[in-house]
Amino acid sequence: MSFMIKADFFEKLNGKVKCTLCPHNCVIQKDKKGLCGARKNINSNLFSLVYGKPVSMSIEPIEKKPLFHFFPGRSILSYSTVGCNFSCKFCQNWSISQASPEDFDVEYVAPEKVVENAEKSLGIAHTYTEPTIYFEYAYDIAKLGKKAGLKNVLVTNGYINEEPLKKISRVIDAVNIDLKAFNDNFYKKICGARIEPVLKAIKNYQRKCWIEVTNMIIPGLNDNSDEIKQMCEWLYSVNPSIPLHFSRFFPHYKMKDIDSTDLKTLTKAKEIAEEAGLKYVYLGNTGKSENSFCPFCGGIVVERKDFYVINSYLTEDKKCPKCGKKLDFVF
Repeated sequence: MSFMIKADFFEKLNGKVKCTLCPHNCVIQKDKKGLCGARKNINSNLFSLVYGKPVSMSIEPIEKKPLFHFFPGRSILSYSTVGCNFSCKFCQNWSISQASPEDFDVEYVAPEKVVENAEKSLGIAHTYTEPTIYFEYAYDIAKLGKKAGLKNVLVTNGYINEEPLKKISRVIDAVNIDLKAFNDNFYKKICGARIEPVLKAIKNYQRKCWIEVTNMIIPGLNDNSDEIKQMCEWLYSVNPSIPLHFSRFFPHYKMKDIDSTDLKTLTKAKEIAEEAGLKYVYLGNTGKSENSFCPFCGGIVVERKDFYVINSYLTEDKKCPKCGKKLDFVF
């Protein structure tokens, strides 16, 4: 079924249109698409080409987002359309993030149906590619989900302008932002973007939602100890309670010639983060347990294996059972 909806954020410019959804601010000629490939200038109006066209949908643990402090142990419906406003050379979902809507012949799925599919879970995760580029679809789903008493999670690169962020955050409960590096040159060279809007988005989202941050460490590109220290100190200045997930890189997509991240590098990054004062630091994609520990006494408060919660020892009022300190969890 062919279905398109007019975009929420754009300006008309004498036949061209300027997309104001993300910081690329693409100026798009008639019958052309923006950088993300998901928005097209049709008769001097901007239309979403991916509304109602999910290419992936499944129920999985919320820990896979990763969100470790937001309703730990619960399952959530995850979905996405094609397209992205980044072009990361290490993308794990490149087959859909770098694809065009025309590459997939998918049936129209109304927002109501997505919400219906999520009813037996915690809620809905807008994820896999970049939910910013399917903004209208994500917003309509999230709005209906919220009315139905479901939670909404956004897994994003944070590359979004301020007005769209304000709008979407009204219906979003938790966000995981992938902070690719603490280096603008990395963003430009590896992702085709800039770091400043991402840092701004982290500050803005954390004022409105529960937030966690992921940083994949890639050997020789963003694994410098000084840079990691600067990133951690910056996150501490925003909020020392933001959980930080260091993720292990594996050769993929256009970076198959780079070795996997050494576990010693990840361990060192965790030490740097904790020395900077961050309370909750995790190592991902290591094949090892990802337990949550009390930052005050060191006791295990949530026990996990392969993204699944085995045991949660948190009290009903979110306190450590060993020392009684209140911890930063949402449930």
